[in-house]
Amino acid sequence: MKLKHIISGVALLSLGLTACSDQMDYNEMKINDIEYIKRDFDKVGKITTHIYLDLDYDFGQMYGGASLSSATDEAVYSHQGASIESYYNGSWSATNANGYIWSKCWDGIAYCNLYLDEFTGLTFPDHKYEKDYNDNMIKYENFQWEVRFMRAYFYFLLLRQYGGVPLITKYMNAEEANNQPRVSAEEIFAFIDKECDEIKDEIIENYSGAYVSLENEPGRVNNLGVLALRARAALYHASPLFSQEKSDAEKKELWHQAALRNKECLDACKARSMRLAKDYSSLFTSDNYMNAESTKELIFARRVAASNTFEKYNFPISINAAQGGNCPTENLVSAYEMKNGLPIDDPNSGYDEQNPYEGRDARLAATVAVNGEKWPTTLPHDGLETWVGGSDSRSTTYGTPTGYYLKKYVNGETKISGTGTTTTTHTWHLFRLGQVYLDYAEALFNYCGSGYDVPEGFTMSAAAAINTVRKRAGQPDLPAGLSKDEFLKRYENERFVELAFEGHRMFDVRRWMKAPQYFVDIKVMEITKNGDQLTYKPTLNPSYITKRSWKGDYMYLWPIPQAEVLKSGALTQNPGW
Repeated sequence: MKLKHIISGVALLSLGLTACSDQMDYNEMKINDIEYIKRDFDKVGKITTHIYLDLDYDFGQMYGGASLSSATDEAVYSHQGASIESYYNGSWSATNANGYIWSKCWDGIAYCNLYLDEFTGLTFPDHKYEKDYNDNMIKYENFQWEVRFMRAYFYFLLLRQYGGVPLITKYMNAEEANNQPRVSAEEIFAFIDKECDEIKDEIIENYSGAYVSLENEPGRVNNLGVLALRARAALYHASPLFSQEKSDAEKKELWHQAALRNKECLDACKARSMRLAKDYSSLFTSDNYMNAESTKELIFARRVAASNTFEKYNFPISINAAQGGNCPTENLVSAYEMKNGLPIDDPNSGYDEQNPYEGRDARLAATVAVNGEKWPTTLPHDGLETWVGGSDSRSTTYGTPTGYYLKKYVNGETKISGTGTTTTTHTWHLFRLGQVYLDYAEALFNYCGSGYDVPEGFTMSAAAAINTVRKRAGQPDLPAGLSKDEFLKRYENERFVELAFEGHRMFDVRRWMKAPQYFVDIKVMEITKNGDQLTYKPTLNPSYITKRSWKGDYMYLWPIPQAEVLKSGALTQNPGW
């Protein structure tokens, strides 16, 4: 934990705060002119703005264009030898720790603690007679609940990667903070649950029309975001990675609580007239934060300023200035069923190996660009040429090694080079209703041991929750009578497909403790052309992608950056690293 020393006198977001000497990744705050800041509503508000900027997203900014999806079975990054490969090529270590989230979370927690210790209970008397004073005070009173939510959320991010971490909930100087020991994961889970329970009835329910100055604030968390965080943390708590030392009865009760938390969130969303967007692809467009359809489903999201960087990272290599990027695997593509609901390996599915994208789940076309498709609009030829020797294939430097390109979250209308370049906003989903349905299904299934039962206290089976998500995609209901193992396999597949490239896969497979099953063997689609004839052949672990290894269970948790362990008098490393 690097503790940055922040002093007043140099502006940071107009606060009079800046950062200098590093000690730990938690900020010690020294405010020389704190009373000046406390007199001004806008300056106090900018502290919360800084905190929101520490919320996570993954548009390739962490690894030079690669996203975490390319460290999983979702994608292969087209730039061989890139830093993202450290997750699986043997170079991941405590001294090469991929500590981006560690740094961002401790920065956010530090600002949260600063705000809660120093900037609550203010009345701004200098502004008392301004016409918007009452509106601003409503907004200000809500800040404390937003900040407490974000602190709990940052702790969740740390927890899912590192397990137990120091639990720091007040402003500390460097010496105090550097000597805080790690607490157990159980204590962090309990902290998150308690915080959310105390926040959920205090924070504003709906910003629309809540006060004059905030008629539309889709980027601020409301009570549904709090319920969604509480539900997701409970799901992780019950998952094998965090419950492996518990008795069977204790595990069952954790799944029970996770199901209840997710039911609470679903019920609150329904009471607010939220529902799944009719069009899955509308959730990932540049206007999704204000689209009347997608906002019905979005619970809380991280908005990123307009740019075309994400498109440059991921557009097909034949486009000038494009980099090829995070290319979906055949593992993912094969997971999309046929429209009749049968997996492609079912002999009755109707799947045609030489016409592999015909008749598939509509979410495939919304997520993956395939050979022959005219995408994006600036593609300089009639369709993608991902066959060996084609202009978009692995035969070209940084061309797709998998036979596919990424469409989800990528705006295909963006122009990234030449005259008239364009930019677009991007919104990263932190919580959305479709994901909560799947979380509920997982928790309830593991609690009652059946996908079809509806235990006392619940109104919907796990299968019904999954089918709600499938219906939006145009897929038929899951078959009745699936065995427990069959149901679990279909659930995990549904989650893979529905939440692809939304940042879940890296952590889902880890909390399930199934990395060797999913993360080691990577399939690509090898397409060859002979005259006008194309031949499609799924290929396992080809020599032209980096071989992936999994060294053991210790890799389920991240290594704490070794430099931070050495700086601390109390911080211990995760076992195995």
